[in-house]
Amino acid sequence: MPPSSKLDDLIALAREPSSARRRELLREVTDLFFSHSGPHGPQEMALFDGVLSTLAAEMEEAVRAELSGRVAQAEPPLPALARRLAWDDSFVVAAPILAHSPALSEADLLEVARSRGQEHLRAISGRTDLSEAVSDTVVKRADDVTLGVLLSNPEAPLSRQAAETVVDRAAANPALHQAVIDRQTLPIDLLNEMYFVVEARLRERIMTRNAALDPAALDAALAVGRLTVAARDGALPSDYLQAVAYVRKLRASGQMTPPTLAALLRQGERTRFVVALSELSDIDFNTTRRIVDRQEIDALAIICRAADFERALFLTFAVLILDSDRGMSVAEAYGKRYAELPRDAAQRTIRFWRMRRQTGDVAAA
Repeated sequence: MPPSSKLDDLIALAREPSSARRRELLREVTDLFFSHSGPHGPQEMALFDGVLSTLAAEMEEAVRAELSGRVAQAEPPLPALARRLAWDDSFVVAAPILAHSPALSEADLLEVARSRGQEHLRAISGRTDLSEAVSDTVVKRADDVTLGVLLSNPEAPLSRQAAETVVDRAAANPALHQAVIDRQTLPIDLLNEMYFVVEARLRERIMTRNAALDPAALDAALAVGRLTVAARDGALPSDYLQAVAYVRKLRASGQMTPPTLAALLRQGERTRFVVALSELSDIDFNTTRRIVDRQEIDALAIICRAADFERALFLTFAVLILDSDRGMSVAEAYGKRYAELPRDAAQRTIRFWRMRRQTGDVAAA
């Protein structure tokens, strides 16, 4: 440590009115701190921290940015200076501190996350030491770009509630699909909610994770899964109750077989077909209807494979659900994919879809 008179001179120069001289002074004090060999004592640390904070408040943006980059990962940290720079209106100044400084406490990060703009939130989102509380605060205030940064940070923990919010947001924004599917810590039941909104390439990733899931982990995921997802899928068709009554008669008479489903589809009895398919697969009507109405043939394959339907029956469904020309043209490709789809992976995926059934058939009660 230099003589105390030298420090006294530096502190006195803090009152210097010249902007150029203050800039020079700031660099002198910074150099003094970083060039000193050996640990600083508590009083010396507090003195440096206070002097730097006082000087930084009056510096131009370029100088503050230079200082921020230099002290962002300083050891030992400078908490007063870090807090001042983290709150800087200029993102260029605040970013290095928000992204890296160990001097910021959870309370500091929460305060910034609750009140500053999206650029500040993005800097916070990339930290490797985020707490769940900070991550959840970012989720509440983030725009889609910021949310993508947070999701891409594997070190950012999310509460269950925040993860549900993320999936809801991602369902409406394809730009977030990749980041959500890539997130290995996303609860598996929420990952499966993304199945119906992502492209085929990402659906295959979901199926791969389902296939590798330990049975105990699957049961645990189902136990905490959301139970109200089906109700938001839309109103029931006008002939729903009549179709339910018809299908129940088929079941009571032992006539509700897979070939019967194909006959219903050929006859144009779409609602009856969907009710029957949902009964045989034990998933709710709205989920099944969405698969049929949107011609989600890969999802139909999962239903049929889980139920152990013959490949020919699945292809019959596919051709009838699609228009005839298109159905025949894709039958061969779908038939090959159907044969390659592991039944256990299909059954595990179906178990997540079955959670919807707890709310999806209320109108039929």
